[in-house]
Amino acid sequence: MPKPTAIFLRAVGSFLALCAGLLALLPAAPVAADKPNVVVILTDDQGWGDLSLNGNTNLSTPNIDTLARDGASFDRFFVCPVCSPTRAEFLTGRYHPRSGVYSTSAGGERMNLDEMTIADTFKAAGYVTGAFGKWHNGMQYPYHPNGRGFDEYYGFCSGHWGDYFSPPLEHNGKIVQGDGFIIDDLTNKAITFIEENKDRPFFAYLPFNTPHSPMQVPDPFWDKFQDKELAMHNREPKREDIGHVRCALAMCENIDWNVGRILEKLDALEIADDTMVIYFCDNGPNGFRWNGGMKGRKGSTDEGGVRSPLLIRWPEHIPAGRKVTQIGAAIDLLPTLADLAGIEVASKKPLDGISLKSILVGRVTRWPDRMIFSHWNKRVSVRTQQYRLDHVGKLFDMQADPGQDNDLSKQQPDLTKRLTAAVAKYKREILAGYDNDTRPFLVGHPDYQDTQIPARDGTAHGNIQRSNRFPNCSFFTNWTSLDDKITWDAEVGATGDYEVELHYACPAADVGSMVELTFNDCKLRGRITAAHDPPLRGDEHDRVKRQESYVKDFKAMSLGTIHLEQGKGTLSLQATEMPGLQVMEFRLLMLTRVDD
Repeated sequence: MPKPTAIFLRAVGSFLALCAGLLALLPAAPVAADKPNVVVILTDDQGWGDLSLNGNTNLSTPNIDTLARDGASFDRFFVCPVCSPTRAEFLTGRYHPRSGVYSTSAGGERMNLDEMTIADTFKAAGYVTGAFGKWHNGMQYPYHPNGRGFDEYYGFCSGHWGDYFSPPLEHNGKIVQGDGFIIDDLTNKAITFIEENKDRPFFAYLPFNTPHSPMQVPDPFWDKFQDKELAMHNREPKREDIGHVRCALAMCENIDWNVGRILEKLDALEIADDTMVIYFCDNGPNGFRWNGGMKGRKGSTDEGGVRSPLLIRWPEHIPAGRKVTQIGAAIDLLPTLADLAGIEVASKKPLDGISLKSILVGRVTRWPDRMIFSHWNKRVSVRTQQYRLDHVGKLFDMQADPGQDNDLSKQQPDLTKRLTAAVAKYKREILAGYDNDTRPFLVGHPDYQDTQIPARDGTAHGNIQRSNRFPNCSFFTNWTSLDDKITWDAEVGATGDYEVELHYACPAADVGSMVELTFNDCKLRGRITAAHDPPLRGDEHDRVKRQESYVKDFKAMSLGTIHLEQGKGTLSLQATEMPGLQVMEFRLLMLTRVDD
């Protein structure tokens, strides 16, 4: 007979095994259950003045305004003069030249792959992460949002888009069709993400793409502004395009409506008190309109080109109605949000930004002066708490002279010399060689199935022309010779077979061209056998005439399967037969790795 002790131990073991089995059936506790949710809303080309909060009576933004009422608002918060640099600085906490971002298209918008993002930081702390909107920091994985810490992505990776009503978008690398007006659609997807993750900590990034052109907005918003008399104007009113201004304001009110939907959902889910909501813009306004009398707009390193609202709401943690007078910048958001959430920053590289938590929660009485640099296209200005030295060396007292009308450089030579030396150091240490780009476009990364290769990133040879001088949403046309070709400086990440989908347009009279895709010794040929000749469109939704390319509804056809060998080389698309007057119009290639 077994001894009583052995019987007892077996019984205890059986009981513990039963308990372990029962515990295994229970849902796992979230890793960061005590951490706040985070919702970051970033708008595109909306200036500081495009909010009723800041005194603009031309429009009403009540939902955005409540973020300042119920949280903190920054008086002087600075971003970059244009889109992709601001996004890079928010994502990395570092000045954009450090991360390899030097342009807004054709690969220059990509962040170097050794940079860690704010999504990496929050994901490492147990958060589920999602981004919904305009990415603008790289398309091919791992430059893609899914390779930069975001579990979920819906939107477009380019710098601007050609149609805002049910356009082609992507969901985690797969091309999908949008549903309705793009800002409404992006908000819907973000709300679904919030609903699905309400019981675990989430980080939701909503980089909206309006009021960037093309100037498109749903009828209810446009109807309010179409004939509206505007009471407030730019400091140079004769330079205003009133139609453009009216549509921009209508687009801002649409943004506000969608912000209201997000706030209502947080309330309905009873998680508003546990959620930080952050709102800011990526640069100055994309046109001449009221902006508080400041000098400069989008593209400028003057105050009006880089000043953005920053609103942060976190009930019971950030005092309601708090007005922050200390200067801050996009580089500060990563360290600040991580500090507020009580998590470690994932990046091991030194940050240029600093945590503003103590200012936000009201635990600081003195704050050291600092310098914040603004840069674009080799133009650099520097801002202190009181002064701005502009890109040509003029000095302005921004408290006494917010419009930058009176140059004080001769009256204050010592300060001018000190700030000039700081700019020289910035250029020497941060700008030197930052735009010498030798990075290839990555194809077929082993950790990702799909690779988009758009016309935007290609180089045209021969007669081929872009549909517009702005590459981001362009396509190639005028392909009229067998000597013409399109190339990409590429690197294949994984040897294997890839299905190739070609997005094209071709009239019936020109059907029949044979095209060849090559990469080093790898080749694939396919013939265009079906006519597809859609008209240019987009203007049917435009409220004012655009500068960017109009679009077409391109057709997707299978070109076949190509075997690619890992390594660097030139990806080339060229015709070997052309029975008509042209080969085709080209929009993009989609390469999908075929599983073994």
